Amino acid sequence: MPQSAEKILDHAPLFKEPEYQEMFARKRAMDGMPCAEETAKVAEWTKSWEYREKNLAREALTINPVKACQPLGAVFAAAGFERTLSFVHGSQGCVAYYRSHLSRHFKEPSSVVSSSMTEDAAVFGGLQNMIDGLANAYKLYSPKMIAVSTTCMAEVIGDDLQAFISTARQKGSVPEDFDVPYAHTPAFVGSHVVGYDNMMKGILENFWKGKTATPGEKINIIPGFDGFAVGNNRELKRILDMMGVDYTLLSDVSDTFDTPSDGEFRMYDGGTTLEDTAAAVNAKATLSLQEYCTQKTLEYAESFGQASASLHYPMGVAATDELLMKLSELSGKPIPDALEKERGRLIDAMADSQSWLHGKSYAIFGDPDFVYGMAKFIMETGGEPRHCLATAGTKAWAEQMQELFASSPYGANCQVWAGKDLWHLRSIIATEPVDFLIGSSYGKYLEKDCNTPLIRLSFPIFDRHHHHRFPTWGYQGGLRVLVAILDKIFDKLDSDTGETGADISFDLTR
Repeated sequence: MPQSAEKILDHAPLFKEPEYQEMFARKRAMDGMPCAEETAKVAEWTKSWEYREKNLAREALTINPVKACQPLGAVFAAAGFERTLSFVHGSQGCVAYYRSHLSRHFKEPSSVVSSSMTEDAAVFGGLQNMIDGLANAYKLYSPKMIAVSTTCMAEVIGDDLQAFISTARQKGSVPEDFDVPYAHTPAFVGSHVVGYDNMMKGILENFWKGKTATPGEKINIIPGFDGFAVGNNRELKRILDMMGVDYTLLSDVSDTFDTPSDGEFRMYDGGTTLEDTAAAVNAKATLSLQEYCTQKTLEYAESFGQASASLHYPMGVAATDELLMKLSELSGKPIPDALEKERGRLIDAMADSQSWLHGKSYAIFGDPDFVYGMAKFIMETGGEPRHCLATAGTKAWAEQMQELFASSPYGANCQVWAGKDLWHLRSIIATEPVDFLIGSSYGKYLEKDCNTPLIRLSFPIFDRHHHHRFPTWGYQGGLRVLVAILDKIFDKLDSDTGETGADISFDLTR
């Protein structure tokens, strides 16, 4: 074999070596795979309008959905609170998926424990798993709070979290006054967005239930599920501090998923304090930055007399304007001149690059709020968000998207695809091509298959590093997104030119 101690190859060049290629060819022959010509013929047919109609009519099967399951969202929400350990009532394999998904994106450890349900628990129930699991988690990891969610197995057999946690307390697994909020998060319905909402409401219920609110001047801010939360939460706090707003950021993962390498292991770092979470019942208002992540949570906040409002991922000029004006309205604080200058700089940058941005077409996929915010910003640049797809998108979201398209001449030829998956999107962009694709790392297969360059701007990003450390929200974040789009435009332009020195369009200056 070509690999040796003196010649270590990465897997990319290693598997291209003749020995491996011959091995793969023998395996294909053994498996009875069609010849390369037949495979190519069928693959080409699946990019036709005929196949597209069959594909879009599909109802009983989902292929590569643009969403994860509820418990992932619950784990993410819980990670944003002080010394909080997520406890997922279900199998170890499920929990390994949530941990790896977050760790691969943020390049940080993701601490989550499991009740380790197996076949016997699936038959007789997981009460004993809960009793033992809570006891072990409390003693081994010294959390200040344990947030419990569920997987498919626990939900199918009907395990009652409230009863199980109560019994575990009686058995001495955790002290009677120890905080154990919970949320039922069946993974076979909804998505990570719904799971985030369920856990956020569950945590607030744990601290607020039975209390009488005494409204003060603070404003609760809920960021929502966001793969750029490290950069975005810090940018959000910078803006709030510049405005002098008195606020509580509910579920702040910015330090949790960005711990320093200084010789100290931090299993827990940062997060909203439990004291601030309890006191948040007395806020005058709760503002969500992502409507579809917080629908139940906002209803719960309203039940305590709080005003509420929700946005759609505050990215770009108009969306940041909306955020600042809402903060000013709720807090009574003016928008400082420094932020107005940041706005002007973003607009200046957009104007400087207008000739390259204007008329470009995009397919955007991801969470409902992200797709909305991204499409809005694309239209501000003079681009056309031709195809906007969210597997977790609802009929109400689709109507909001249509209203957004109608608000700009750049939305005239745009379509919304609620509830569709990435295999649908493959048919869509194969038959109605666009210039660029915006979404997560999962879009790289479409990029290669349909020759549509991918701009990575949403969760999860597995094959690139450290994007999450930089904001996409606010005027500063908008500038970062603008640069990411422009870089891809210019890279594509360079790659489309001929050999160096033989193509007059291989420009040094643009």
